This record gives sequence, C-alpha cells and structure tokens, in this order.
Amino acid sequence: MNTRHRTVGWMPVAAVLTLVVVLLIAVGTGSLPGKAEGHPEDSGREVGKKVDVLPYYSKSGYDLTRLSPERIAEIAETLTPEQRRITQEAGTEAPFCGNLTDNLQPGIYVSVVGGLPLFKSTGKFISKSGWASFFEPFDPDHIIEREDGTHGMARVEILDARSGAHLGHVFDDGPPPTGKRYCVNSAALHFVPEGEELPPESRPVALETAYFAGGCFWGIEDKLAKIEGVVEAESGYQGGEADAPDYRLVCSGTSGHAETVRVVFDSNRVSYWKLLGAFFSMHDPTTANRQGPDVGSQYRSAIFTTSTEQADAARTFIRDLETSGRFGDRPIVTKVEDAPEFYAAEEYHQDYYVRRGGSCGY
Repeated sequence: MNTRHRTVGWMPVAAVLTLVVVLLIAVGTGSLPGKAEGHPEDSGREVGKKVDVLPYYSKSGYDLTRLSPERIAEIAETLTPEQRRITQEAGTEAPFCGNLTDNLQPGIYVSVVGGLPLFKSTGKFISKSGWASFFEPFDPDHIIEREDGTHGMARVEILDARSGAHLGHVFDDGPPPTGKRYCVNSAALHFVPEGEELPPESRPVALETAYFAGGCFWGIEDKLAKIEGVVEAESGYQGGEADAPDYRLVCSGTSGHAETVRVVFDSNRVSYWKLLGAFFSMHDPTTANRQGPDVGSQYRSAIFTTSTEQADAARTFIRDLETSGRFGDRPIVTKVEDAPEFYAAEEYHQDYYVRRGGSCGY
C-alpha cells in the first residue's frame, strides 16, 4: 500500500504514475494468511507478539482462539470474490475505491472473517492515502503484526488475530497519540453502526468472577491461571476490615484479610465446579488459619462467592467432599461467604512463579 499521504485536489502526472506503480506492486501480494503456514501462529514472522495455540483471551474479554481451517473455509464461501482475494490471498483493493475509506460514522469495524472487532470509529482518521486508516486498534491483542518482505519491500503486515485474515499494513506515519497508521482494506471489514446490535461472534465472552483463599496466594494463583478457560488470575486481599490494605498490614494478622486469588473465567470452557475441584486439590481445607508453615488468619481457607449459584455449588461441593472420606475424620473448615471488596496485591506478587520460577510445593 501507499506509505505516503497526498493532498486533496489535482495530482501531478509524476504523482499519478507513482501511485499506479505502487498499486501494481501492492495488488496480489503473495502470502496466504488463511493457510496453516500463514496463520499468525507462525511466530517466525511475528513482530513483538506471542500467540498461543490454546484458547486465550484479549484484555477486552474476547475469545481469540484460532478458528479451524474448516471454519475459515466455510466463512470464505460466504464472502465476495474480492473479500476472499484480499483476506485469504493478501490482496489489495484499488485506492479510493473502498466503501469505508472515508467513513466517519460512529461505530465498530469487525473482521469479515469471524467477526472479531478490529477498530473503532474513534480511532479512525482520513489519511488521504486511499485506504481506510486508523491510529489505534480496538484492542492490540486483536491485531497480529508480522514482517512482510514481499516484492523487496520491508513492511509490517496486519492480520485478524482470530482467523489470520489479511487486513493490510501498519506504518509509522500516523497522527498522535500513537503515530501509527493502520492502512486497511475496506473489503476486509464489516462496519457495525453505533446503536446497532453486534452479531454474536463480535461480542465479548460473558465472563464470571470467582474468589478463592487457601494459603499463600502465589501458588493458588499460579495453578488456577493454568486452567483452560481461566482468563485472568490475580492475587489480592479480601475479607478484612481495613480499607486499601497492603502486604505488611495483612501479614500482621490485624486487618482480617485473607490472601485471595480473583479468577476471571469463561464458563463455556471451564465450569465453576471444576474450579472448586482444582481449588480443593491445591491446599488442605482441614487446617484453620494455616497452610503448612504459613500460620495466621490471612492463610485461612475461604471461598468468596459472587452469586447464589456459586454459594450453593460451593456448599454442595464441600458436603460431597466431607462424605467422600478423602480427608478421613478431619472436618473441612473452608468458609463460604459473599464476596466483599477485593484489593489487588502489590505488583511484585502478581505472576510470582512465572517471573521467578519454581512452584508451590503443596
């Protein structure tokens, strides 16, 4: 695509010839992002982003799990020949011909392959380059950037993170505050005007939140974060009286807070019941105010629930666990309470084992 802006009005002959040459080079670029070797998971060509092949989620709550080749082929059959050429064969539409190039109507731009939201109207500007231009994406996680050395040019290609569909390229000649220009083919986008309901595939996942306290939060967080369907696990403090507690206050045992892990999860991929099972396998629920060498009320076993359904499930799980004989005659002391305010722990507590290595010994 053209990497320069041009002014409105007449164009000198030299400028026209330059534009034609650039267009001929850009049209029909060779990479095939719809195929396995061209999907964003081809990390050898990515720029500054790692993509996991397992289910994963964006910060804005979207499921970015890779669409299967069969699903992509199915969607491609519903597209126009031009949309297929651009998204599946890394083609480029003619400049100033895209139906969204100059669109400034409020709304959201989603991928024509899978419906992932890619850009907002608030991030769009008229660049005069001939293609739809944006200075920031809907969510950085929704865009894959990878090096593109085709036709002897050093460019950065952008693709839909869910399907690998080709969108266009990104350049460093955009406006503040990002200085970026995401140069996008209109044919790769579907525009949803503000006020119009987003289709199901363009909506964020309906996430739930759960809270578990079972000793040192480093180990609980580390293990819960690795469960498929868990979007986020965060260490913090809960169930005490002091406002905005810090680690020193909680460790003193005077604030009444328990070291707790907040878990955000996709109930379509992991059930609350499964999280309960994992939680009870991670600690000893029969020791009051203690886990191994860690002693104090901050290390108590507790489940803080966010709904009646969670509370009923937690109490049922505990009853089943007690009758199972797993812990012999020792009673389970885990408390089930309505979730009070959660205070995130200091940054150095987050992802402790990921950053420092090791794991919880329980």
